[in-house]
Amino acid sequence: MSVFPSKVNYATGDILTATDMNEIGQAVNLLDGAQFAAGKNKIINGDFGINQRAFTSNTTDNTYNFDRWVQNNGGSSGTLTVTPQTFTPGAAPVAGYEGSTFVQCVTAAGAAVNTYAQYSQKIEDVRTFAGQTVTASFWAKATSGTPKVAVIVRQNFGSGGSPSSQVETLAGSPTISTSWTRYTVTFTVPSISGKTIGTAGDSNLQFLLWISAGSDFNARTGSIGLQNNTFQFWGVQVEAANTASNFQTATGTKGGELALCQRYYYRAVTPENAYGAFGTGIGRTSTTAYGLIPLPVPMRITPTSIEYSAVRADDGSGATGSASSITISTNFTSRNIGALDMTFASGITQYRPYVLEANNSTAAYVAFSAEL
Repeated sequence: MSVFPSKVNYATGDILTATDMNEIGQAVNLLDGAQFAAGKNKIINGDFGINQRAFTSNTTDNTYNFDRWVQNNGGSSGTLTVTPQTFTPGAAPVAGYEGSTFVQCVTAAGAAVNTYAQYSQKIEDVRTFAGQTVTASFWAKATSGTPKVAVIVRQNFGSGGSPSSQVETLAGSPTISTSWTRYTVTFTVPSISGKTIGTAGDSNLQFLLWISAGSDFNARTGSIGLQNNTFQFWGVQVEAANTASNFQTATGTKGGELALCQRYYYRAVTPENAYGAFGTGIGRTSTTAYGLIPLPVPMRITPTSIEYSAVRADDGSGATGSASSITISTNFTSRNIGALDMTFASGITQYRPYVLEANNSTAAYVAFSAEL
């Protein structure tokens, strides 16, 4: 066996061969670096650090709040109130990872067999993890009692053509304590062999945290039952592994995480300036204009819906018009450019160039959605 190159183990005086050094290096990688890899965690915004919608509270079924996260709640009774919460500095559940924000889900007044409440994220492409062993992990706590959280993955084969019916798998239903604790469930995602995926490009693997379920949902949730409680979650991770590795976000960086979120939803805002610019435009008639807003990253698909508030067109001479209606211009919008058809009561001159800007508001925005 060659001993070159070699090192000395100063603790014992023994010669370390190249083979020894290689084995030590592999062990160090396993302990430290190998668990940190971009894309390991398929959950985007698992630390709830991105909130482009700037939501403060939500009770509406099938509504996005934190980026990439949607709440679902319904039935004959019961409510689900989702709010962003802030960690006291030094109080985050993971030493060495100073998380700033977590999500709080409050279930209340649930009493019907068809009541349900869940918090979920759709992971793009139903092929994700198909046939693999997967470990899901998250930190959670409840304010009282010992409620359960049913962890479910749902394979949605998309729309268009004749896709297969969705397949649900109950991964586990851990009991939650009243202090921050990391919970893990390991399971196998079913194979998609023999399945048909839709042609619209919207198939997905949905990760769901069920926090209340009437008896109509006993079979799918492991009978967690109706639960009126306050649940808090942070550090959600889903990875191809037999055990949970150290938590990291999908990209490991704030900028990377924001860019991933913007693939599905982008909100152009001007919080620093009540007259901040969004993009450019040109008058088409005395009451209509065409606008362009560059998108920071290519979106998943051409945006399908738009939201806006307090937007105006300014020609630079003091003549302005406040937009009364903004829709997506389907002929010109792409994954890279948001094109707008805008309507105004007055103030627009045909063929004149305009700056699209906030109308004296630091809460003004224009947002594009390409969510699954």
